[in-house]
Amino acid sequence: MPASFALGVVMSDPLFYQETRLPGGPLVLSHAMPAAQSVALGVFIDVGSRDEAVAQAGMSHALEHMLFKGTNRMGVHALAEKLDELGGNANAFTSRERTCFHLHVLHEYWQESLAVLMDMVREPALPEDEWQREREVIYAEMAMVDDTPEEWVMDQHVEALFPGHALGRPVLGTHQALAEMTAADMRGYLKQHYSAGRLLIVAAGRIEHAELVEALCSLSWSETVGEQERQAPATLARGVQALKRDDEQAQMVLSFPGITIDSKDRPVAWLANQILGGGMSSRLFREVREKRGLAYSVGSHLSMLSDTGVWSMTCGSEPSRAAECVTVLRDVLGGFADSLGAEEVERAKRQMEVQFRMGLDSVEGQMLYLGGRQDEAILLSPMQWLEQIRSVDVETIRNWSRAQLEQGGLWSVAAPECALTQVCDTIGASC
Repeated sequence: MPASFALGVVMSDPLFYQETRLPGGPLVLSHAMPAAQSVALGVFIDVGSRDEAVAQAGMSHALEHMLFKGTNRMGVHALAEKLDELGGNANAFTSRERTCFHLHVLHEYWQESLAVLMDMVREPALPEDEWQREREVIYAEMAMVDDTPEEWVMDQHVEALFPGHALGRPVLGTHQALAEMTAADMRGYLKQHYSAGRLLIVAAGRIEHAELVEALCSLSWSETVGEQERQAPATLARGVQALKRDDEQAQMVLSFPGITIDSKDRPVAWLANQILGGGMSSRLFREVREKRGLAYSVGSHLSMLSDTGVWSMTCGSEPSRAAECVTVLRDVLGGFADSLGAEEVERAKRQMEVQFRMGLDSVEGQMLYLGGRQDEAILLSPMQWLEQIRSVDVETIRNWSRAQLEQGGLWSVAAPECALTQVCDTIGASC
């Protein structure tokens, strides 16, 4: 291996983070970065769209919006002004298994920022009049997804992957459920899911763990209401989903079984995905874009959940070339496992080293990384993961890739009708 591709010395990092379970309260983690000028704070709640009943579809995401609409101490405008006054970034996200609220501020403001964040999560006002307005904002967000072909086809694809399961429903919910939803419904949902046992509070940057714990110890915490029970999905769907859509591009998604979020196969899967579609030197990028000019955007990614996972490939091409694109994708996947070579594996390891080590410089990135503690008992540091990545051999990646791809996958193709017919003929399916 050329010297320029050699990995640096990787040391175990047992002191990557500190953690404390508050008496009757949440788990608290911190990662000290003494040279940083800022602190990133995050509250992770172990609830997402898969935990909603059909009539609650979109409630986790709606709460994400509504917690910015005032607290018992501050009205909506006062809260917005305070967040702007603190500077930095205030944001949130909802996924199928998580909701997260996070702030990134200068280190001298972290205590005041934490107090605001705790007010938002523990004592939101949830005014009905604000919900009536914010619901329209979410409708606009839904329309934006509908107008974005890549996002729209992915929503259709996930629904087909998990038929009849909560995982298949869009995170944003449905118009019908949102129309019938009230602020009182949200209060009940928040009381059920935002209790101490389901909260993880994290901080990264110029902060002392003892000071963080002390700041949180004075707060009272709501009692946890039962354990989170999730119904595992059945086997992923296979076959072809043809979606008629008259856009300028045909959108394709192909998914195979992947890995769970705590899988011991993560280093192997990460490397396989990097080689297949993780960068400009990946198989998909070279074959689909560089050699043939079939697509502007092509790649692969792993979606990992607590009890299932998906390995997906995505591509967008001109409708007239969609069938050709499908052929190339199939050819790349068909020969992928057996043709993996040592040189591209080493290149993938180097790419992953760059990603992991550069991520160590990001205060916000490290805060988000700590959120992974909700998924496993011990959170390995990025440097510890690099030790495992470095030890993976070519044959292990070949065997893992072959095992996943041989299980078959689900194609979702959105295109004008004439292109759909050609694509289905190419795949050998009835559309």
